[in-house]
Amino acid sequence: MRTREVFWLVAGSALLSSCTWVEPDVAGSSVRVAYNEDLARCAKRGDVNVSVKDSVWFYDRNELKVRDELESLARNEAARIGADTVQASNEPREGTQDFAAYRCGR
Repeated sequence: MRTREVFWLVAGSALLSSCTWVEPDVAGSSVRVAYNEDLARCAKRGDVNVSVKDSVWFYDRNELKVRDELESLARNEAARIGADTVQASNEPREGTQDFAAYRCGR
């Protein structure tokens, strides 16, 4: 193989291996994401901090995909602490985001 072909083979493999396709697990599927809602009537169960890869080498991943994966991870973590709702506490930064987890008893 030529050097150029080897480079693209290695680069392509690295990019594909960086894709995570995070989905909510069974428990996380029952946790909803509250966006601009007032959750004062809900009981706060705690905070969760989640992270995913937002870039690989020189390649920045799609921002929407990163946000979706962060929400999925937050939903999974919230279910583990008995919450049924999450709300972002801040904007994603370098693939990391904080969420508040609540029990709203829907």
